[in-house]
Amino acid sequence: MGKILVIAEKPSVAADIGRVLGCRQKGEGFIESEKYIVSWAVGHLVTLWDPEDYNPSLKKWSADTLPIMPKDMGLKAIKGTSKQLSVLKKLMNAKTTDYIICATDSGREGELIFRYIYTFVKCKKPFKRLWISSMTDEAIKDGMASLKDGRQYDNLFFSAQCRSQADWLVGINASRAYTVKYGALLSIGRVQTPTLNMIVKRQNEIENFVSQDYYEVAADYGNFKGLWFKEKYSDTKIDDIKTAWEIKNKVQGQKGLISDVKREEKKENHPLLYDLTELQRTANRYFGFSAKKTLDIAQSLYEKRKLITYPRTDSRYLSEDMRSKAASTLGRLKAAGEYGPLVEKLDLNNLNFTKRIIDNSRVTDHHAIIPTDKAVKLSGLSEDELKIYGLIARRFICVFYPPYKYAETTAVVVCKGESFVSKGKKVISLGWKEAELLREKNDKAAPPLPPDIKKGDYVNVLKCEVVKKATQPPKQYTEATLLSAMENAGRELDDEDLKETMKDSGIGTPATRAAIIERLLQVGYISRKGKSLAPSQKGINLCAAVPEELKSAATTGRWERGLNLIAGGKMEKEKFMASIGRFVVFIVNSAAQSGNEVEFEKEEPAKKRRSRLGICPLCGKGGIYENSKAFYCNNYKTGCNFTVWKDALNRYGAIMDSAKMRKLLKDGIVKNVKITMPQTGEQGKGNLILNKNRSFMLEIAGFERDEKAKPRKAKDSAVNQGEVK
Repeated sequence: MGKILVIAEKPSVAADIGRVLGCRQKGEGFIESEKYIVSWAVGHLVTLWDPEDYNPSLKKWSADTLPIMPKDMGLKAIKGTSKQLSVLKKLMNAKTTDYIICATDSGREGELIFRYIYTFVKCKKPFKRLWISSMTDEAIKDGMASLKDGRQYDNLFFSAQCRSQADWLVGINASRAYTVKYGALLSIGRVQTPTLNMIVKRQNEIENFVSQDYYEVAADYGNFKGLWFKEKYSDTKIDDIKTAWEIKNKVQGQKGLISDVKREEKKENHPLLYDLTELQRTANRYFGFSAKKTLDIAQSLYEKRKLITYPRTDSRYLSEDMRSKAASTLGRLKAAGEYGPLVEKLDLNNLNFTKRIIDNSRVTDHHAIIPTDKAVKLSGLSEDELKIYGLIARRFICVFYPPYKYAETTAVVVCKGESFVSKGKKVISLGWKEAELLREKNDKAAPPLPPDIKKGDYVNVLKCEVVKKATQPPKQYTEATLLSAMENAGRELDDEDLKETMKDSGIGTPATRAAIIERLLQVGYISRKGKSLAPSQKGINLCAAVPEELKSAATTGRWERGLNLIAGGKMEKEKFMASIGRFVVFIVNSAAQSGNEVEFEKEEPAKKRRSRLGICPLCGKGGIYENSKAFYCNNYKTGCNFTVWKDALNRYGAIMDSAKMRKLLKDGIVKNVKITMPQTGEQGKGNLILNKNRSFMLEIAGFERDEKAKPRKAKDSAVNQGEVK
């Protein structure tokens, strides 16, 4: 009798599975027992062919060879992984192997990793699927006892395969078509370009925003305050300052009648459990973690620590069969330091499982992220792991708490025919917020109104003031808000049918969104400014160059929904790939027919490209190079201190990039740069120069105000990297 071969996605996971299965004998690239052999991939070992693998002539990027659409897409080993791939090939095709267990991650990409290997090594052995949501010993044992026929996951593989091939076809053809057209190395992707476009659109909204002044009138009665309103309580804005002052003068020092008092008790139910996207959003808001960092920490808590369930999930609910597991997990948390007092307040034998916790219809391949029922040793976790685990543990505990309850009082005072509203809030019971301290800490509740105020009473308007305010531009995306925008991309569409179609898709998946953001950073299309994400000039130019269909959330959303339909067995993969083929032809034709309205900095092929931007104007010998924060002279070790910081123009609403630096070094000036004066908010244009009388400091000279543009709100912050003449 032969052995059973188990293939995990990573060596660390293979070690855990092997330990549970009693595999103690080490081999070259595997461990084994009398019954099992456990081996592993190292993530992806196999990938799709490059264009030149089909024909060597395709190595050269040329518009004449586009579109590139192979009839049958080939697979090849990824460089550096051939040794482990050879191990798997030998084990998978060995006569002594009875069958194989696919134990890669239980999701679309995990399925693709195994199936590509299986296809590449031409294996014909039957295989089963280990599908688990946590890496505890008990979960592995339960999963091994309930293996599924691997072919039950064919549709999931077809979805993953279509994703892989569609990304290749769109990425290869679009990147080549537009790179050749504009003479600049342009990376274009099925998902990354629509994501970039969202960031660029937001930047355009900010730059084109014209602030409008408005006024509010506030009345002070001594023990509480009120705000003037017109018809609705929210209608407090007054456009005309004269009107605002008339109201103020009319009521100042007068008596007002409390015409209405409403007291309501309200409650707020607990939030849903975490899926990956919500966990990433929360960690970004509270800790400033990038989406990738949160995913990496969560993956470590899942794989290495065994303390949380599968993190790459898009579900925020548990299934019906997890009632007993939930109670067991809470029992473990009861003995875990700071969580103990919170769990103590729950009756573990009578937990309140609401529809907001358990809903089989809302559980996809995996349930929500929750702690496992493994014993917790908080002292063994890093500071960052403690933060992420704390979010997950507290959220899990809080969903079994009662609702947050509060009393809200609304009072209306009428004085000389003018109405003022006052609102107050008093907490009755913290409920679930007691467990979610982060939420309570950031809860900006209005102070309670005096308990004795009642309808019919009079109050004195002791003081009244006109408060000047201004409308604010939309804020730049943070990773938290970008993740939300990617997840809910379809909600902004005007087409109601398409909006309904996209309600369960969006851009990317929870497992891929972090990588998309990192890719945009890597290729220089966006940059991080604190928590904010800002587009570079190259990213802005790219979105101006490509057609709407390539950067539209609607296009990507349709594809993502199609992939989900394939996974669910509701769409044939051939139909999906045919639509991708038509789209590729459209993109190539669009690139060929597009004009040259957009100019990119010319770039040479990678092997010939040099990073030097020009000769140093200060020392005259060194070269000017670029790093993540500045442009500098490479003679800095011998004393040349030429430096231009990349954030030098931030307060002027402009971007200092390599294209501007190169032109400064060549011509000594960059003309007509759009800027906003930080002291006055005036908008206009200025020229960038390197002032040779001040060690070639970057300066803005010759500012010309745009008479049509309304001044923006002036910024108070000051920097010393630039001067205005």
